[in-house]
Amino acid sequence: MIGLGTSGIPASKAYYVVREAIKIGYRHIDCSPIYKNEAEVGQAINDAIDDGDVTREELWITSKLWNSDHRYNDVEPACERSLANMGLDYFDLYLIHWPVAVERGIDWAQNEEEYLAEEEAPIEDTWTGMEDCMAAELTKHIGVSNFNISKLQLLLEECMDPPEVNQCEWHPYLPQQTLYDFCKLNKIKMIGYAPLGSPGRSEDYRKANDPELLTEPAISAIAMKHGITDAQACLAYGLTRKMAVIPRSTKSDRLKENFEAADLKLDREDLRSLIILPKFRYFKGEEHTSHGSPYKLTDIWEY
Repeated sequence: MIGLGTSGIPASKAYYVVREAIKIGYRHIDCSPIYKNEAEVGQAINDAIDDGDVTREELWITSKLWNSDHRYNDVEPACERSLANMGLDYFDLYLIHWPVAVERGIDWAQNEEEYLAEEEAPIEDTWTGMEDCMAAELTKHIGVSNFNISKLQLLLEECMDPPEVNQCEWHPYLPQQTLYDFCKLNKIKMIGYAPLGSPGRSEDYRKANDPELLTEPAISAIAMKHGITDAQACLAYGLTRKMAVIPRSTKSDRLKENFEAADLKLDREDLRSLIILPKFRYFKGEEHTSHGSPYKLTDIWEY
């Protein structure tokens, strides 16, 4: 339930971080080709297996389909490419990273021509490609990331294999109760990224007046009450709500501290104190809805 997020970990540090995390006890590693560290993360995983630190069967490795591979014929090759980059035979979970499509070879669209309209790469066609990945045993499970209820409903109605997971930003400032309830009703597991409020996010995602989750008085009060750190209190919030959480760190002591939250749970009084917190989203998705994009924020988020 506690995994290691590898977004934002430089390739130069990724090998050490993943080896250290596995030694500490992490078994859930979250990856994506857009993180630009697939080779290093994969090498660390394979070396850990070869050295006897862990078996492949004990690991849960997630990767994602980037926006440039949403056309049906591009989905399976993209999954195969990520597997090759990481030196793996299969993923445990493969996700559509965003409900946004761009032209082949594009990481971040910079003009209207680099986007694909929804009818050029229908999400249900992309999902059929995901189903093919599972049928070909490239991945054991399939799901989505950053999908709202309407997009999930479309897949549930139109496709043969329902999404098993929805990964989204999730923390005490963003409990996403409506989406959480919908996923629970439809047996879709949820994974929360940025469960600590992403204190190490890049300047591209940071504004001067952003609230800092780890200095929130309500979080500090819970941490003091239970004799744990503020970060552990945030992770315990997710675990109490039966969310898997994927905090990121490059420091050994922080990796260990985060992992030690695995058995923590909050009580009802704690949860009530968090319900009334102001709502705030750190990753607004504006990079996918600008530069002439045909997509709106309401195409992505549940508001």
